[in-house]
Amino acid sequence: MSDTRRTLLIVEDDPALQKQMRWAFDGFDTIVAADRESAIAQLRRHEPAVVTMDLGLPPSPDDVSEGFRLLGEMLALAPDTKVIVLTGQHDRENAVKAVAMGAYDFFGKPFEPELLSLTIDRAFRLHDLQMENARLRQTQGSALESVLTRDPAMLKLCRTIEKIAPASVTVALFGESGTGKEILARGLHALSPRAKERFVAINCAAIPENLLESELFGYERGAFTGATKQTIGKIETAHRGTLFLDEIGDLPMPLQAKLLRFLQERVVERLGGREEIPVDVRIVCATHCDLKERIREGAFREDLFYRLAEIVIDIPPLRDRAGDAALLAHSFVRRYARENGRGTMHLGDDAIAAIEAHAWPGNVRELENCLKRAVVMADSNQITAEDLGLQVGSEDLEYLNLRQVRDDAERRAVVRVLARTNNNVARAAEILGVSRPSLYDMMGRFGLRKET
Repeated sequence: MSDTRRTLLIVEDDPALQKQMRWAFDGFDTIVAADRESAIAQLRRHEPAVVTMDLGLPPSPDDVSEGFRLLGEMLALAPDTKVIVLTGQHDRENAVKAVAMGAYDFFGKPFEPELLSLTIDRAFRLHDLQMENARLRQTQGSALESVLTRDPAMLKLCRTIEKIAPASVTVALFGESGTGKEILARGLHALSPRAKERFVAINCAAIPENLLESELFGYERGAFTGATKQTIGKIETAHRGTLFLDEIGDLPMPLQAKLLRFLQERVVERLGGREEIPVDVRIVCATHCDLKERIREGAFREDLFYRLAEIVIDIPPLRDRAGDAALLAHSFVRRYARENGRGTMHLGDDAIAAIEAHAWPGNVRELENCLKRAVVMADSNQITAEDLGLQVGSEDLEYLNLRQVRDDAERRAVVRVLARTNNNVARAAEILGVSRPSLYDMMGRFGLRKET
């Protein structure tokens, strides 16, 4: 820790105890607050790393609701702040509740200043470590940090990107529109030895066929009417870097042949030119089409497919990524609330249920647009399903209770094994790996009886 004195905020309504704590913790720059409003003001002004606070605050010191309200507001405003809660000596229930809300630790009153000082020092050290880790992540960063996911398939996909990035292979990214193909392509480039060179992207479906060839390969002056100067194409522009060919499935047949020749020879000829120009570039392509189906239809060259698809990565749609829609939604709300000056906004339970129930045919792009609109249009700081323009989904929160999930799984297993063993409890217990008394207990708990 540096020699600079650290700021400690003490939230305490008793003037005598305020004075005692300032004296006991004179190694810090202590600032005090006696109620919720002044505590929030001090937090905003000084941004202390550590706060000690009494749960019993004015106007009703015997009622801890004001303290819990302050704790929630502080953690929302400064989630990295370490809050140490002071409670009555025997008020363990509220202390545990405070820690569950996000408090760093708790102490019973009266407290030993030496012990509390040790906890405060530890909180400062933890805060320093977390800030240093955040700084290192920001400076070094992961090239795939913008891919927010907890889905096992997506996490495995990210590890694959990291593995193949250093290799000199052509990569094909297949997935529905809006699944993040360009983000992954940029991550692949950033993790590769070509990261310091250019990443050049071109959408093969967005440019008219008669212009696409000149966009890709460039042209010499006088090559056609209007060609008043020599122009370098996208392939040359990406020399030593990465060329991202988006919607490659829409590439016209004549250009497929020319692209295939480039991939084989690694030279380009500008329109109207005769010179072969060597180009060192890595090709990453993407499409939402089924290229094998396009090959069967005669709309895509099979030899080009195998040149482009040395490594194929299939990106799952958002509807198949368990939990990712809600995870991304929370992130988008925070981002767009900050960008639009909407303060602290959050998703209501009905909004989360609607997000999880929606199929998201436009995937992450559709979800992002939906949340951006909702942040701007919502009348309060809570976004509802109506703000999203979605039908309210079924909030089967009981199903998300781990005990209920466990009980349901155990009940199904017990019913299935009893049926297989024709209600032979001894055999069923052996298959299930439990004792007979345990199985009888489960049968009683699930309302099952041994049929005679």
